[in-house]
Amino acid sequence: MKTLYALTTISCLAAAPMAMADDFALAYFMGPNHPMNGAVFTPFAEKLAEVSDGALTVTQFPGGALNSSPTQQYSILRDGVTDIAFHPPGYTAQLFPVTTSVTTPGICEDAVECTEALWRAYDVIEQEFDAQILALWTTDPSVIFTADKPVRVLEDMSGMIVRVSSAQDVPFMEALGASGASQPVSVINQNLANGVIDGIAIDTSANMSFKLDEPANYITTNVPGSVTSFALLMNQGVYDALSDQEKAWVNEASGKWLSMQGAQVYHDLAIRGLEVAAGNGVEVITLGDDERARWDAAIQPVLDTWYVSEVGQGMTGEDVMRLMKGE
Repeated sequence: MKTLYALTTISCLAAAPMAMADDFALAYFMGPNHPMNGAVFTPFAEKLAEVSDGALTVTQFPGGALNSSPTQQYSILRDGVTDIAFHPPGYTAQLFPVTTSVTTPGICEDAVECTEALWRAYDVIEQEFDAQILALWTTDPSVIFTADKPVRVLEDMSGMIVRVSSAQDVPFMEALGASGASQPVSVINQNLANGVIDGIAIDTSANMSFKLDEPANYITTNVPGSVTSFALLMNQGVYDALSDQEKAWVNEASGKWLSMQGAQVYHDLAIRGLEVAAGNGVEVITLGDDERARWDAAIQPVLDTWYVSEVGQGMTGEDVMRLMKGE
C-alpha cells in the first residue's frame, strides 16, 4: 500500500498522514525554489505523470514539512513517513561507504564525470541502500569559502576549522592542516558569519542556494576538493508493492538520465555561482600549479591509506576507485 500524505493545512502536518492511492509523497528539507527541485524532483514527477498517463503522481513536501532534519531523511523514508525522500549520503556516510567514496579527491573532475563514476559502480552501490534508487548524482568538487582569512598557500590552512560535506572528507582536511567539521548545509551560512567555523569546503553551486558570498570574502579554487553525492530514493516496500506496469513507469521516469540531468544542472550552477560571488565582491584565489602540487602531496598519505583499506563489500579503496574510473 502506498503511503502518500494528503496534508492540506498546517495542523494536518502535525498529524499522522493518511494514504492515498496512486500518489506519492516526496519529502525534502530545502525550500521549493532550491535548484534541486527544478533539476530532479519536478522532472521526475512530470515524467512519471506523463508515462503513466496520470495514473501515478507526486505531491511534494518541501522545507522539512515531514521532517526538517537533513540527517533524518533516510530514516523517515525507511520508517514510511514519506514515499520518496531526498538524502545526501554523506550525512550518514557510515551507511554508504562505497557511495561516498566518490568524494575522494582525484576520482573525477566535475559533476557530470563524477555522476558517471557513481553509475559505473551502481550494481555495488545499490546494495548499500534499503531503498529503491531513483536518482544518484553529485556536485562539482569543492572550493574553500572563508570569511576573514584568505587561503593562498597550504600554510594558511593551519589551525582552521573547515566545514566538510561528509565524515569521509575529514582526514583529507586534517592532512591540509585544518580541522574538518561535518555540518548540514542548512547551517553553514550562519556558522561562517558567526565564526563557529573558519571556512566551508563546498562546490560553488551552493552560493546560488545559500548565499555564501554574504559571509564569505574569499574563495580559493583549484584545491583537491571533494564532491557531494545526492540520492533520490523510494521506500522499498512502496516500490515492491507496485504492479509490474507501475514499476516500469517509475523506472522510466527515473534512473541515469534523471541523474545526469541533475549533474549537468549542478555543473552549470557551479560556474554561475562563482561568477555571482566574484560580482558581489568576493576575491577569487586560484592556486597555481606549483602550489596545487604541494596540496596534492599533503593529502597523498591519506589517499595511500584509503587505497589499501577495506571500504565495503570486500572492496578496497583502490578497487572502488578503479570501478568508478572504469579501469
